[in-house]
Amino acid sequence: QVQLVESGGGLVQAGGSLRLSCAASGRTFSSLDMGWFRQAPGKEREFVAARGWTGGIWYADSVKGRFTISRDNAKNTVYLQMNSLKPEDTGVYYCAADPIRGSVYSAQAYAYWGQGTQVTVSS
Repeated sequence: QVQLVESGGGLVQAGGSLRLSCAASGRTFSSLDMGWFRQAPGKEREFVAARGWTGGIWYADSVKGRFTISRDNAKNTVYLQMNSLKPEDTGVYYCAADPIRGSVYSAQAYAYWGQGTQVTVSS
């Protein structure tokens, strides 16, 4: 079992920045692939970014160049630094862990989820 707790969401103006954190417990964090997803009202949950335990990094096209995913294995934490935020980035952001190998883009592939943190970007 893996427990995930997100933090760092909030309200920010367009063009601003936020850093989300996801603290993991329950399994060896350093061997987990980790991902971030988001869900806007009335829309499906969508992939944002992922960081593999072997070093691979993946981003959705919509966030490339603006968001950065990183991890600190000593703190069992994965981060999502979000810069140049846009109103369309608004949603609940979820941390996820342990996807089926090769399926980092699919929400259905992840075994563990956090409770989510709200990000609201005003125009």
